Amino acid sequence: MKVNLQVDLSDAHLDATQASSQRQLCLSLSAIAGSLDFSLPLNLCLVLDQSGSMNGRPLSTVKEAAVALVESLKPTDLISVVAFNHKAQTLISNQSASHAKQIISTIQTLEASGGTAIDEGLKLGIKESALGKEDRVSQIFLLTDGENEHGDNERCLKLAQVASEYNITVNSLGFGSHWNQDVLEAIADSANGSLSYIENPDQALNIFSQLFSRMQTVGLTNASLLLEFSPGVRLAELKPTAQVEPEAIELTPQPEGKGYALRLGDLMTEQARVILANLYINQLPPGEQTIGFAQVRYDDPSQSGIGLLSEKIPITAIAQASYQPQPNDQVQKAILTLAKYRQTQIAETKLKQGDRAGAATMLQTAAKTALQLGDQNGATVLQTNATRLQSGEELTEADRKKTRMVSKTTLQPPTPQ
Repeated sequence: MKVNLQVDLSDAHLDATQASSQRQLCLSLSAIAGSLDFSLPLNLCLVLDQSGSMNGRPLSTVKEAAVALVESLKPTDLISVVAFNHKAQTLISNQSASHAKQIISTIQTLEASGGTAIDEGLKLGIKESALGKEDRVSQIFLLTDGENEHGDNERCLKLAQVASEYNITVNSLGFGSHWNQDVLEAIADSANGSLSYIENPDQALNIFSQLFSRMQTVGLTNASLLLEFSPGVRLAELKPTAQVEPEAIELTPQPEGKGYALRLGDLMTEQARVILANLYINQLPPGEQTIGFAQVRYDDPSQSGIGLLSEKIPITAIAQASYQPQPNDQVQKAILTLAKYRQTQIAETKLKQGDRAGAATMLQTAAKTALQLGDQNGATVLQTNATRLQSGEELTEADRKKTRMVSKTTLQPPTPQ
């Protein structure tokens, strides 16, 4: 298993007569499998909300989705299940998926009652996942339909950080319209996972399946992007670095050695993680110049390899006495993706401040950006919500959650009912 690391500047040409230049640095990272049938053993933990509000169709569809996942696991995979309401219990301790019938039978016993304490469920989920994480892809699917009224949101975020340090990815799934999108997004972002929105019960099976398929394509784990720059080249402090694909996530570069490290988590074989950073580059003499290096540190569970290093990839630019622009279309796409995310964030902030007109304007701008990206579904959601605000309507909780999802990723077409 190897790392595929590609490095591009928004414009590799620089004006050698200028005192400084600003460029966007785009990095694409993925895993390369050595064989077509390659797959790592999995360590999956389901942390499921069984509070009273999940009663009826919601809980029954979640159980169906959980059963489908268990049936998809191989005997070499591990599974654990934690259920929570205002307290948590380990329904299925970390064990081989070879006992599928017994596991499924236990999942079917879930019943809805009580309140919601997300941190209690997450704590037990991390404990169970940690038991089987050696040389495996370890992920938690955390599903809830409510606010954390019996729990502590700050504790949730601390636990997400613990999961990340344990090399356990946490994917947050919001069910219905009454979950706290800020908390679930922060949990997923901190633990290198994804945020999913299950708007109605019938979508549960499909979204669980999508997440599981992505988990199956993980080839390398615990990946960090290492960046080192030449003198006179630096990251733009006021323009944060971000992942733009497969989801938009703000990243915080941590100083390490002579450069920076950005923790990314799992690397997939079928979907790259795309990172966008802003650079300030001091004046360079004419000619091709190496302005820095990029490298990936990672674990390879298939080889029990820890802290492995990829090849160092040079970041190069060409300083020209007679500057001729050479814009990179792929980097421009990443820039637009991040712009959509930030425009939607600004719209949400303005709406919270009571500036409905300002929010509508920013949503319209984000809709136009989505169209430039070819994200027709996202553009429709953003423009529809802008129109509602302009006509004096209130956005529903479902509208707000769709807006958040659109800001982070390309919205998939609705699943046929």
